[in-house]
Formats: sequence, structure tokens, C-alpha cells
Amino acid sequence: MLDLRRLTLICEFARRGSIAATASSLGYSASAVSQQLAALEREAGVALIDRTSRSAELTDAGRRLVEHAEHILSLVESAESDLSSHAATPSGRVVVTAFPTAAVAFAPALARSLRRHQELSLRLMQSRSGRGMREVESGEVDIALVDDWWGRVRQHSTLTVFPLLNDPLVLAVPRRHRLADPDASVDPVRLRDESWMATPEGEPSRTAVDRLLADVGGAPPVAWEFEGLGTILSLVAKGIGIAAVPALSLAAGVRGVVVREFPGEQIERRIYAVARGSSVQRASVAAVLRALHVAARYLAADLPHLTVAGDELQ
Repeated sequence: MLDLRRLTLICEFARRGSIAATASSLGYSASAVSQQLAALEREAGVALIDRTSRSAELTDAGRRLVEHAEHILSLVESAESDLSSHAATPSGRVVVTAFPTAAVAFAPALARSLRRHQELSLRLMQSRSGRGMREVESGEVDIALVDDWWGRVRQHSTLTVFPLLNDPLVLAVPRRHRLADPDASVDPVRLRDESWMATPEGEPSRTAVDRLLADVGGAPPVAWEFEGLGTILSLVAKGIGIAAVPALSLAAGVRGVVVREFPGEQIERRIYAVARGSSVQRASVAAVLRALHVAARYLAADLPHLTVAGDELQ
């Protein structure tokens, strides 16, 4: 009989592409991974891994087994979820990953909402944008908070996507800036020659800022690039320059910053919670998903530019 743990291992090998990467992902030694894959080959009775002195890759039989294994593991998780859904009390650990801004913004409300579940533990980790859905799909985490600037997130055959928030770009200026006056009109054309600060090129929020400036004729190259929206907001507060930032980044409560809305059509991102479809009925996962929706409503109430997302995802 095929061992479920070894089936999980070969699925991870298929995702990672090497024994070393698989070992690093799962916290095993490379020799342990190699031994377990060899044991799985003995159970299956066929060669699953084509090994050379420099690499290892799946054989045709190995690829077919991975397809079966993913289906089997999904059924096992569905069975566990069905049994768990009938439990009166959510229990166990739920692992959530989030891009940094969301981790900071959602953490307080999540902690408040989940305190009453004494047998439930939460582990909230930060990950770089773009990795969350892969981590959920691989089983590394249970839920991911992901952002989507360009409408690329869609419902998935094995993942369920829950809309949470609409998060627009807003203008952050120092308290003594001329646009700190709420009666002053925000004219993006007049802002082109200001001292702009932004995240490095390639970051999703930077791409959105570049698009914003391109829509008004472009701007000189951004001279000040900083990793982290919190850093940028702290520098705005010190009068170093101005910035266009997602409204959610203001949840940290930086003082000395005045926020204005850009005129015209808003550039905004959507924020979603993503979980495996086979796990959403688990009492523990369902409790955290409910807490995330509650947290989204609290954030939208506290930050005037945020809005709760409708169920518009296709």
C-alpha cells in the first residue's frame, strides 16, 4: 500500500524540482528525502525518479503517480474537513501567510476574534507578494492573504478565493505640505515634479504608482526607493517627500501624514483570502476565514478609503 506521507513527499518534489529544494521546504535532510522516495518506488513497483549524478526528475510513471497523489490527498483532506465540520469546537493550528501590509493590518482584529476559541492556535507569517497561492496549493499553509492589482486572481480548481477588501492608491503628504489643506485641489499634473518616494521597481505597488504617473504624462525617475511601505510613510511624516500608497498601509497608524484621494478613476488592488477547497469546511479553517471577514469590515470602518469587497470574483 502506498504511504500517504511519501505521496505528499513526491508531490512536493514535483513542485520544487529537486531533492535539495524538497528537503529545504520540508525541513528534512536530502538523504532522508532520497530514502523516502526510494521506499515509495519499492511500494509502487516502478521507477518514479530518474536520477543522474547531477539531477533528478520524475519519470512518466512518477508524473502519473503525482496526479493520482494530488487527488488522493485532496480526498483525505476533504474527509478530515467533513469530520471536523461536525466538531462543536474549532481546534488545532491554522497557518496563515500574508503580504507584509496585510499581516500588520489584519493581525489585531484576528487576535481579538479568535481569542474565544481556546483550543485553536494561529500562526500568521509574512511572505512576499505572489507566493501565497502557491503556498496554499502546496499545503505549506492553510490560508493566504493575497493582493491583486491587475485582475489576475481567479477561482481555481483546487483553491477557493474569498474577496475581502478593495484597497485604492491614496496620496500621502507631510502635515505641512500645501496639499495637507483639505480645500486644496489634488492635481496629479502639478505633482509630477515633487520628491516622490516609492518601493523598488518590480514591486506591485511601484507598478501601480508608475501607471498613475504615466496617466498624467509621466514623471522624472523616482529618486527615492525604499523597501517597505511603512518605511516610506515614516519618511513622508518627516517631510522628506510624498508617496502614493495603498490605503491599507495606513492601518499601522503613522502620525504626521495627511491622506488625500486622487481625482478620477481610482487605481486599486483587491485583497483576497485563499484556501484549499478541500479544507474550508474544517472547523478551524472556517473560524479563521470568518475572523478575516470580520477584520475586513473593521478595517473598512476605520480607514475611510477602504471598502469591503463584493462577491464579484469569477
